[in-house]
Amino acid sequence: MLQRRNLSLTYLELAPANPEHAPIVIMLHGYGSNEKDLIQLAPMLPEGIRYISARAPVTLDFGMFGWFPIEFIPTGIIVDYDAAAEARTILIDFIREIISEYKPSGNKVYLMGFSQGAVMSYLAAFHAPELLHAVIALSGQLPEKSLPAEPVRQEITDLPFLVMHGIYDDILPIDKGRRSNEWLQQHVRDLVYREYPVAHQISEEGIRLLQSWLEEKQPAS
Repeated sequence: MLQRRNLSLTYLELAPANPEHAPIVIMLHGYGSNEKDLIQLAPMLPEGIRYISARAPVTLDFGMFGWFPIEFIPTGIIVDYDAAAEARTILIDFIREIISEYKPSGNKVYLMGFSQGAVMSYLAAFHAPELLHAVIALSGQLPEKSLPAEPVRQEITDLPFLVMHGIYDDILPIDKGRRSNEWLQQHVRDLVYREYPVAHQISEEGIRLLQSWLEEKQPAS
């Protein structure tokens, strides 16, 4: 596993044995975490994929990063939407850099985000779906103030989504996942939505689904 700093975001990379034009999964951690988090899932996921775990650009504390500032209050979370839009631009630029650097299959990547990283995955998908093979949103929420205009672009409609959420999530309650599911059901053709009896985390059953889903979605060589 190597740490890279040659692009606009620092990231960890786990490359396959035959890395040339290998499919790429870009992993986006949650608020207060870092690039060492989701990359731990890589050994449990399909071989033959280059896994890239990006560090969010906002430093919160030592070893803690976020994609954009948020504030926790008793009634929920306050989001800095201008900062979220800036983070979206940074992420999309990074995706383009990764595609240029590694030239993955189809010149597209898979985007996988947890919590705030899932929000970033939605934002990137709604603004630059042409860069993506598919989106995996884990324990996140739909950015309802940044939804694509109606009618939704065909590139978004055709984009596969895998969404998972914990029924007992006390950070982003299960209603967030269900609202995402409702919107996606109406606007995309390929959606898998699952709930698991866990809190703000990824279940073992969810990891198994993630593995099989990624294997199924691999582009033809």
